[in-house]
Amino acid sequence: MSAYWISLYREVRDEQKLAAYAELAGPALTGAGGTFIVRGMPEQTYEAGVAARCVVIEFASVEAAVAAHDGAAYQEALAALDGGAERDMRIVPGVV
Repeated sequence: MSAYWISLYREVRDEQKLAAYAELAGPALTGAGGTFIVRGMPEQTYEAGVAARCVVIEFASVEAAVAAHDGAAYQEALAALDGGAERDMRIVPGVV
C-alpha cells in the first residue's frame, strides 16, 4: 500500500540552509523511490488552515518512506538544514 510523506513548514529561519537542504533532499528522496506530488504554498486555506509551505511525497509503502528518511542521503540533507526551518513532518499510509 502506498504511503505519503507530508511536511508543513511552520517557519523558515534561514533561506540559505533551506536551499542547501532542498538541493540534497530532492535527489535523496526521489532516489529512494519517492515521487513529489505537492510542493509549494497553498492557494487557499480553510478552517484552521495556515498558509505554510507544503510538501507531499508518495512512496510505495510506509517502510519505503521510513527507509528514505532514515537513509544516509536524507540524513545528510537534514544536517544541511541545521535549524533553518521549523517543520511538521509525518508519514501516512494511503487508502486502499
